[in-house]
Order: sequence, then C-alpha cells, then structure tokens
Amino acid sequence: MNEQAPKLQDCLLNLDNNIVTLTFNRHDVRNALTSTAIADDIVNTVQWINKTPSIAVLVITGAGSAFSSGGNIKDMAARGGDFAGDVQELEARYRQGIQRIPLALHKCEVPIIAAINGAAIGAGFDVANMCDIRLASTKAKFGETFANLGLIPGDGGAWFMQRIIGYQKAAELTFTGRVIDAKEAKEFGIVLNVVEPELLMAEAMTLATEIASKPTAAMRLTKRLMKMAQRTDLPDFLDICAVFQGMCHNNPEHLDAVNVMLEKLAK
Repeated sequence: MNEQAPKLQDCLLNLDNNIVTLTFNRHDVRNALTSTAIADDIVNTVQWINKTPSIAVLVITGAGSAFSSGGNIKDMAARGGDFAGDVQELEARYRQGIQRIPLALHKCEVPIIAAINGAAIGAGFDVANMCDIRLASTKAKFGETFANLGLIPGDGGAWFMQRIIGYQKAAELTFTGRVIDAKEAKEFGIVLNVVEPELLMAEAMTLATEIASKPTAAMRLTKRLMKMAQRTDLPDFLDICAVFQGMCHNNPEHLDAVNVMLEKLAK
C-alpha cells in the first residue's frame, strides 16, 4: 500500500507518474543544508519513496542560482545555529543533523539523478555525489571546499567522491579545496553530461523517464545490488544475485516484459 506523500518545509515535491522530483527551495540561503529543514525534507522524502513501491526514480535539483551551498557560513562565523557548542554537542548535532542525509540517500531504493543547476559547494557537492547519476548545467560549479575553512568533509563526502573518481583525483580536490566548473567536472567523471541551463530538467526527465519505463521491482533490486557490489566479496555477491533473480522470475512484471519483447521480435 502506498504511503501518503510527506509535507515538506524547505523543499518542493512533485510526483509525475512514477518519477519524484525534489527541489531544494531556500534560494535565500543558496539552499544551505544547515539552518534549514532541507535535511529533514530529504530524509522524509526517501522514507516515503522506500515505502511506495510504485515510485521508480528520484530527481534532485535546486531552485534559484545554487544547487546547494552546503553549510551556512554566517552561522559558522557566529558559532551559532548548527555550529554552536563544544565538541560533544557538535558531534551529536552532526550525527543527528546533516549526517542523516548520506545515510538516507545511500539507502534510497530507487535510482537518484542529481540535476545540478548551479553551485554545489561543500556539503552541497557531497549531496550531488551521493546520487547515482549527475547531470549539470553549464552554470554549475563544484567544490570540496572544507579545507578552505579549516574543516573536514563532516557529512561523509570523503567516502563518496573517491568511489566515483578514484582516490588521487578526490584527494586533489579535497586537499586543495579548489572550485571547478561543469566542463572539468565532466572530464573528472563527476558528472555524466553538461547541458545549457534551460535544457537541464528536460535532460534529467528524459533519463528518468527511460529508467522509470523499466520494471520497477527489478530496478529496485538492481539498485540494491549495485550498492552491495561495493562492499561484498564475489562469492557472497553471486549468492545474493541468485536469490534476487529468483524473486524477479516470480514477479508478474518479468513475464509482462518478456511478452512485450516477444511481440517486438515477432513484428
């Protein structure tokens, strides 16, 4: 049974057929992930998607000029908001706050496409890297800028980026804190494609629609396998594949897809 869509505070939620679009909607703070409810909105959206089997794809983007600026620097300067307190208080706030984002997105059961409309900086860059596929506007900028502020990637960014582009490239971006444009991000393998700003969402929806056209239950199992492959030895992984494949063969959507293919071959 499908769950009712959550009511979000700082994001917009749109469901079009079986594709969900989540838009960060705090342009006033460049979609910062701290001192806003964006983290709560992400977590609640993923929990809803995981409980709603009919949903096939999640697209994440930002409203305004930025995808996400990451942490609120004004709060850092004032040692206020999410950045107030001693070591123990900050440790708890990270775990109970922004670190819920990587845990949620990592457990999302459907493919996630990031449509990066503008600057993705610090934790905003990391959120993009938590997605399965990244598409960028020519206006997008990317920076793992924590070192510039005397900080480390406290949201898990060091875990995600090196799995996308390898240790050496990830180390260079993380140690220097330099900001790169969309062209270089594509050269690094961070983004799949770069398009003009007015074409970004159309590009994302075209890809989302293609993925969403596949049998949804099999796609969710495939997403789980892709994640498991990163941490599972091959013999154990093959055992899991065998069980998942047995589940697929017994799902009506498999026979429906086979019959469609046979009809195409018969023409």
